[in-house]
Amino acid sequence: MRLLCTATIGTMALSLATAAPAQVAPARLDALKAEAATGVEKRAKLVQEMIDSIFSFGELGMQEVETSRYITAVLEKNGFKVTRGIAGIPTAWSATWTQGSGGPTIAVGSDLDGIPKASQKPGVAWREPMIAGAPGHGEGHNSGQAVNIAAALAVKDIMIREKIPGTLLLWPGVAEEPVAAKAFFVRDGLFKDVDAVLFTHVGSNLQTSWGQPSGTGGVSVLYTFSGESAHSAGAPWRGRSALDAVELMDAGWNFRREHLRPEQRSHYVIKDGGDFPNVVPSTATVWYYFREQSFGDIRKNYEIGNKIATAAAMMTDTEVTRRIIGTAAPQHMNRPIAEAAYENIKKVGLPQWTPEEQQFAKAVQKLVAGKEKGLETKLDELKAPDEEPKSGGSDDIGDVSWTKPTITIRYPSNIPELPGHNWSNAIAMATPIAHKGAVAGGKAMAMTLLDLLTRPELLTAAKSYFTDVQTKDVKYQPILTDEKPYVEMNADIMAQFRDRMRQQYYDPKKYDTYLQQIGVKWPSLVKPE
Repeated sequence: MRLLCTATIGTMALSLATAAPAQVAPARLDALKAEAATGVEKRAKLVQEMIDSIFSFGELGMQEVETSRYITAVLEKNGFKVTRGIAGIPTAWSATWTQGSGGPTIAVGSDLDGIPKASQKPGVAWREPMIAGAPGHGEGHNSGQAVNIAAALAVKDIMIREKIPGTLLLWPGVAEEPVAAKAFFVRDGLFKDVDAVLFTHVGSNLQTSWGQPSGTGGVSVLYTFSGESAHSAGAPWRGRSALDAVELMDAGWNFRREHLRPEQRSHYVIKDGGDFPNVVPSTATVWYYFREQSFGDIRKNYEIGNKIATAAAMMTDTEVTRRIIGTAAPQHMNRPIAEAAYENIKKVGLPQWTPEEQQFAKAVQKLVAGKEKGLETKLDELKAPDEEPKSGGSDDIGDVSWTKPTITIRYPSNIPELPGHNWSNAIAMATPIAHKGAVAGGKAMAMTLLDLLTRPELLTAAKSYFTDVQTKDVKYQPILTDEKPYVEMNADIMAQFRDRMRQQYYDPKKYDTYLQQIGVKWPSLVKPE
């Protein structure tokens, strides 16, 4: 695979926008932040409706059709200019609103997509799919856009009245689960004129961090083997089994694991293993994630995977092609912006959870054999990077973080001690827990937006950290070259379930909440006999 030359990468990394924020006195800024927090609180109903609506859509990556249609309608209604189909992805969009001229551009993003087979009735402390086998929001991505839009609208009102120049750019994390979009956004220039990026992600506390967090970057790639069919009993010698090649590749990779760094994470699923046992499979496809903690180690493991795939094809006299679904760079978050955001987080604090909410959280934790600690009541500290970050998951916000100064704000809309990527993570995501957590996140986001729009020294420090610390010795090393987004991903799954899911879409004109619409009494702790 071709890498961009070091000089080109350096130019990309250093080409930060230079628009300066308006200067606002500290006391006045504190008053504006308090007003912004009130503005988010006043939009609590909008937050609830957005969270519940997107939860009810339950769409998988690249198929967030209803989700994107709904969000962009909200943004256009509030004066944002929407551009659809960015980076060649039908469900991707950008939405901009500008006050005056010469101010900074702040990009605000959050993910959209759900999890396969995670359909779950919200607000009940037991397993009950709304539609068996259907996707659902078992990660909580239905909540982030509500956080961002409530914050942006509260700040927009202040920018107009105070004549604060600047541009708000809202954008979606399409298909985050397969890390299939953000690197394409970066490659196609979505963040070219951006000064800083604020990202939000669901969690169980209100927190942020700087530096390289625990976790990994990675490559998501499909390997498709092509052979020749034959009658498996009548003339098997005339066939060349693509499934044999997939199984040999998997065996080869599993043997190689012993000789990889313990920090690596790699996993695969066989997407196509043939049709009938009595037909030698002429095609077969396996989908791999290769994860590691540095650009060099990610590329090394990806190249090992390619070599093993080629060897498997040679052993079976088949042919192999590969298609990169997406990539995720190891994340690196901006210290000055994270420190500013954390000061705002301390001002906001965690929501005041009711005894019923705590009781419900403990019931869900018991359901999945987690520690029965309830919802968080103490703010996390500002997270500095570990000397040796632990391994773990990936997020393609990493690619954005190596392009512009970036942080992620996590907000407490879910229950701690759950397994993640699981139906249980959907249980709270259309309940008062999710709504209150998102409002808290929106307040922290709005305050941090005001910092970036009105404190020139903060943007200067953020850019200095980006150029003089983060990218001083390590440069962004994209793996994407001329690949096209995998826009047909999950279309077959959504086609199977969408008609039935559509019957359960939330109608806020008829019902105050989604729980009311589906007849759930909050909180429901014991399954009826």
